Formats: sequence, C-alpha cells, structure tokens
Amino acid sequence: MALTRRQKEVMDFLSTFIEKNGYSPSYEEIASGLGLASLATVHKHIQALEAKQYLRRSYNHSRSLEIGDRYFREERARRSEPDQTIPLLGRIAAGAPVEAISNPEPLHFSDFAGDEDTYALQVRGESMIEDHICNGDYVLVEKTDSIKNGEIVVALVDGTEATLKRYYKEADGRVRLQPANSDMRPIYVDPASLQIQGRLLAVMRKY
Repeated sequence: MALTRRQKEVMDFLSTFIEKNGYSPSYEEIASGLGLASLATVHKHIQALEAKQYLRRSYNHSRSLEIGDRYFREERARRSEPDQTIPLLGRIAAGAPVEAISNPEPLHFSDFAGDEDTYALQVRGESMIEDHICNGDYVLVEKTDSIKNGEIVVALVDGTEATLKRYYKEADGRVRLQPANSDMRPIYVDPASLQIQGRLLAVMRKY
C-alpha cells in the first residue's frame, strides 16, 4: 500500500532527523517539525506507517523509531528513475509572432518524457483562446514537419518569428496560419518563408 502525501512527509522528516542526529525524534519533535496539531495525530501516523512496514518500534525504549527497509528500497528506486522532464525552450506567440528564446527551465510531463522529439513552450497572447489555449499556458510539442490541414502547429516565420496557429494550405499556394480568436485575422505566408517546427500534443495550465 502506497504512502499518502502526509505519511511521506513524516517518513522524510524521520529519515533526515535520524541521519543528522543519530537517534530518532520524540513525538513532540515530530509534531513540531511537521506542524501537526497534536501528539495523537503523530501517534496515528506512526501506527499507520508501522502497519505498512515503513517503520519499526522498540516498545521498551524511548526514541525507539527505526526506518524500515521498505522505505530505503523505495527511495533508492525513486532516485534511480530516469529524469522525467521536458526542456522549456522559450515562449511562443499566440498573437503577433515573436522570437522563440532558449530557456533552461525544465517542466515535468511524465507521460511524454524520454522522447527526444518532444519539447515545451509557453504561450504568450490570446489568439488561440477559442481552442482553449490561453496566455501563460504551456504547450507540449512534437517535432515534425509532416502536417495535415487543420492541425495546430509551431510555425517559424522568416527564420526568426515563431507562432502557434492552425495550419491550412490555400489554393493559391500560400499557407494560412489561422488564429482561434474571432477578433484576429489569419496570417498568410509564402511556404518558402515558413518552417514547421512541430505539432501540438498537449496543453498544461498552472493556476
């Protein structure tokens, strides 16, 4: 049975305290360190962790808590997992095109991590709001230049200006980059001036 968030906080506190001091904390120190309201709450957490085999207690000693092997096994496994982050490479316009600027900040997209053809951008502007892509959202993008009409793409205009729009090929040979905002006009581009850098995979919004 997995740990709850609060139980994980208790275990992390105990592990850090024992490593630093060489002995386990008292119930009072646990309550104080974690901001718990009462010793009864501490006792409840300790009982639950003992039942899950994350803790051991010696009932005839004070400061008798010992970290169980299960906790150490799971911590080792967690630390050996591959890094599941996506690089945030810059900001993408959802209004007038802007330059996409490199940024080393990572984002966590565990469902997609590990794919070298996936990256993230942050949206600036409101030209895609009718597709529920808002200013400040993060978009997950798959690198590809194979695009179908109607797909939402990252389009690089004139080599420097990147924008997020729906892609359409026009009968006259031009490409229409269509905003999802009825107050804004589409951008028409000669294919020679356009480079498709990827298609939209997902949108993440932080509140």
